[in-house]
Amino acid sequence: MPTEAAKGPASYFPSIEKKYGRPIGDWQQLVRAHLPAKHMELVSMLKAEHGMGHGHANAIVAHVLSEPKR
Repeated sequence: MPTEAAKGPASYFPSIEKKYGRPIGDWQQLVRAHLPAKHMELVSMLKAEHGMGHGHANAIVAHVLSEPKR
């Protein structure tokens, strides 16, 4: 039974983990710690402070911000 490929922002997660050497959960927690910042503020933080590319940073932020509010 084939597994369905990740879609949307989550499709970037394997390459993010490989390139930056940290689990996605770590990146998501980092973004959550900076809330309630705006989307582009969070993307800029990942890029400036962690050297992340725009697409990868955007994918993580978009995924975190799409989570249901707790």
